[in-house]
Amino acid sequence: MTKRLLLLPGDGIGPEVTAQARRVAERLADLGRLDLAIEERPFGGAAYEAQGAPLPAATLEAALASDAVLMGAVGGPKWAAAPRDLRPEAGLLGLRRAMQVFANLRPAICFAPLADASTLKREVVAGLDLMIVRELTGGVYFGEPRGIATLPNGQRRGVDTQVYTTGEIERVARVAFVLARARRNLVTSCEKSNVMESGLLWREVVSDLHAREFSDVRLEHMLADNAAMQLVRAPTQFDVILTDNLFGDLLSDEAAQLTGSIGLLPSAALGAPGRPGLYEPIHGSAPDIAGQGVANPVAAILSLEMALRWSLGRPDLADRLSAAVSRALAAGARTRDLGGALTTAQMGEAVLAAL
Repeated sequence: MTKRLLLLPGDGIGPEVTAQARRVAERLADLGRLDLAIEERPFGGAAYEAQGAPLPAATLEAALASDAVLMGAVGGPKWAAAPRDLRPEAGLLGLRRAMQVFANLRPAICFAPLADASTLKREVVAGLDLMIVRELTGGVYFGEPRGIATLPNGQRRGVDTQVYTTGEIERVARVAFVLARARRNLVTSCEKSNVMESGLLWREVVSDLHAREFSDVRLEHMLADNAAMQLVRAPTQFDVILTDNLFGDLLSDEAAQLTGSIGLLPSAALGAPGRPGLYEPIHGSAPDIAGQGVANPVAAILSLEMALRWSLGRPDLADRLSAAVSRALAAGARTRDLGGALTTAQMGEAVLAAL
């Protein structure tokens, strides 16, 4: 059966790293007898410039008809003056909403050869292997009411609404508990139940689901600010971190730095079984280095690894690709962010050679 992979290169370094992920996908399809149809569509700022919208209708249609969508990155100061609903980030939020991908999986793994690349001491990060499960389609990024209004006294007020329902919390918590069963059987749920009503509901719903369906899994509750501190104090204490959209956004970027470079970390956004998954490196468009050929493509390549595992039905090829990345790093392959001199294409070549 043909599997359909849609590539959305996007903006900044997105096209550069996505091109290397495509090379790896094509090689793996040959090596692993995977019938893979690859298509590309415009997305983000590039689509806004070409077609007047960051998420063109044809791009969305192709995404919903695919088995997996692999993004590069979107956004940048170039589009800062665009109307908010036409900025690249609005296209990304719209894509997530339309694809109904509510669970964002963000692994943070410290590859053994890179334990000294982290800004933390080797003994703090060595052996790190955690998974952040972030709720992706609710919370403050989507809540209503929102906006900026001018008050009668002339001052301006900005409003964003943090809102969650029981069902939204349960479905993402269930993903975290199931993942933990296949890992080290520990979920740390992070919120601000001490000062936020939505955080209190989050803690109550997660606790109730745990008691009803997942009592075999260890559950810990931790305030999100403490979790931020613990991530730099003793990160290996964590297995699966479960959290909401806003705190997940912050904690996952913090966790990325533990590994040595944000250019190493992939992510997956999953919805209900049978729906396409959305995969993307978490590093952003990095406009300051775009076009220089120095961006690290490993996060994009490992995003493909997650797509093989979760949406394309080939965990065997996912294992093969993960091992190849480890071998390439062990052999000394390094881009500039890791203190090396390889170009984006040369790093892609190193992974291909390891395959």
